Amino acid sequence: MPSICRDCLTQFETGARCPMCRSPRVVSHPELFSLSIGHMDCDAFYASVEKRDNPELRDKPVIIGGGRRGVVSTACYIARIKGVRSAMPMFKALKLCPEAVVVRGRMQTYVDVSRQIRAMMEELTPAIEPLSLDEAFIDLTGTEKLHGVPPAIVLAKLLNRMESELGITGSVGLSHNKFLAKIASDLDKPRGFSVIGEADTDDFLRDKPVSLIWGVGAVSRESLDRAGIRTFVDLLRWDIKDLHARFGSMGDRLWHLARGQDHRSVSARRPIKSISNETTFHEDTSDPDLLDGHLWRMAEKVADRAKAKQLAGQVITLKLKRANFQLITRRISLRDATQLADRIYRTARDLFDQIGDRGPYRLLGVGLSDLMPEQDADRAPDLLDPNAIKRSEAERATDKIRERFGRDAIVKGRSLR
Repeated sequence: MPSICRDCLTQFETGARCPMCRSPRVVSHPELFSLSIGHMDCDAFYASVEKRDNPELRDKPVIIGGGRRGVVSTACYIARIKGVRSAMPMFKALKLCPEAVVVRGRMQTYVDVSRQIRAMMEELTPAIEPLSLDEAFIDLTGTEKLHGVPPAIVLAKLLNRMESELGITGSVGLSHNKFLAKIASDLDKPRGFSVIGEADTDDFLRDKPVSLIWGVGAVSRESLDRAGIRTFVDLLRWDIKDLHARFGSMGDRLWHLARGQDHRSVSARRPIKSISNETTFHEDTSDPDLLDGHLWRMAEKVADRAKAKQLAGQVITLKLKRANFQLITRRISLRDATQLADRIYRTARDLFDQIGDRGPYRLLGVGLSDLMPEQDADRAPDLLDPNAIKRSEAERATDKIRERFGRDAIVKGRSLR
């Protein structure tokens, strides 16, 4: 059976250890050298960066988040053993792991490391589809002549280079499509390398829960459970027409995935679906000035990101979470798309006023979706707001000044609240 050593990259036939360096880190599979779709996922990325930069944290449970009032961004594997998970309220995480070291995230540092990893990938193939800062699909089909070795060895080299040059570990899943590659990358973390071949797809999936499907969350699981669908075997009993009748387009997708079929290509230019910004307060608040100030800052951040990506959006979303964790979401479709902070803020503020509840709140967020190119934005003036054009012109002028002299060259009083 084809095998490779993860440490020295020697190719050999099946064995418990590498015949050259005696390493036990061996990957073996009948289709190892014929598969070319990979999914690379960094291991506890944010926490790994913090441990790399601060060796004193190496053997300690580390949680990345915003203090006791926030939520967990990520946790190292030591903390995960205690039950800490991403998106968990911080107070709950600290009950499970009171000895944890809580570190405020350094997003720019994580972005910089992510770019270094991406540059390594781009040396291998242009067919890279990032899913977030710390994971991406990579298609190495047809690259064996270029690299002189099969895709499996190229991916093993990538992991070794990430660890030796950046001090960041990752896990790889290798398969014949994206769906299975992503599943495989999570089978043997951290520092894993797992393979799901075409021949063993059916047997692998058969008894697995449908929650394994990317995008099937709590609500979807409840709907599937009501239909008696809990495992892939349950899905296989359904006809595609019946699944479509009950679940719409999702039913078609479920029918194909139950059979391990995924014809999506690895796309380097997958469109952005939304832009958003949110914050969790250190203390629940109903202070109108504080809430209004946060609304403006979030609208400005969303607008800045939209302008940077030359995008505009037609749907504005307001997100609120009460002190009891009840989530409130309101959204509205505009007559035409916008990328202006002023318009995003005023729309979000209207949505907030319509709720009529002043809190207290623990979380506030603003989002922009139904995105399109910026040339289609802010064309129609608001006839009911004669000052809208003046504010738009002032914002564009402010953007030019900040571009030349920096973000702090002009600061609105509202943002200081």
